[in-house]
Amino acid sequence: MISLDTSIAELVLANRILAKEDVLDGFGHVSMRAPDDPNTYLLSRARAPELVEAKDIIRFTLDSVPVEATKERPYSERVLHGEIYKARPDVVAVCHHHAPTVLPFCISGTPLRPVMHLGSVIGDPVPMWDSRDEFGDTNLLVSKPEEGQSLARALGNSFVVLMRRHGATVAGRTLREVVFRCIYLAANARVQSAAAQLGAYETLSAGEIALAAEFNLQPHAVDRSWDRWVMRATSRG
Repeated sequence: MISLDTSIAELVLANRILAKEDVLDGFGHVSMRAPDDPNTYLLSRARAPELVEAKDIIRFTLDSVPVEATKERPYSERVLHGEIYKARPDVVAVCHHHAPTVLPFCISGTPLRPVMHLGSVIGDPVPMWDSRDEFGDTNLLVSKPEEGQSLARALGNSFVVLMRRHGATVAGRTLREVVFRCIYLAANARVQSAAAQLGAYETLSAGEIALAAEFNLQPHAVDRSWDRWVMRATSRG
């Protein structure tokens, strides 16, 4: 089992990587299920992801309550993490973001589809959650348990769910997998948008998606990308 200290260090790196790769900016957040207690999860205090440090990480129950009292302000949308962990025992990490390349698919009605090899990891179809369906007009934040539960239902057995007029939430069976999936979700969205400017374009077949995703999510592939992203996120050059 990976140690708690190592998990926290990797969670800090995940924040830095996703900021460096233009998935997270001043907003958005990434969490992981605690390695020593799967009924808790680790998430930073409310802070811009590229500034997150180990001391910022807070342990929460799956009801998204801090295990230990803290004066630090938590993210308003932490419940979406807790409710997904409740609904999906297989999920070890969750990221919510507003990547600019993904947002057009949250407002246009155009389905986001895997169109390239590495895009296979987003799955197909990518479900869409609309907060208005159950809650009417809101501030668009997933800040109430019932909103987090609704989002988790929309995610279902998938690993990506788009949020209409808002962004995306991505799940993974490891922290590195969720980072991989977030970055290639954004890349696939960018390529699909560019291809649409040229006219008709093809998507991957169901068989290609299954086979390519199985290959791309193997540790040797994920770790190779992770090592590069760590270098980019931590380089001072």
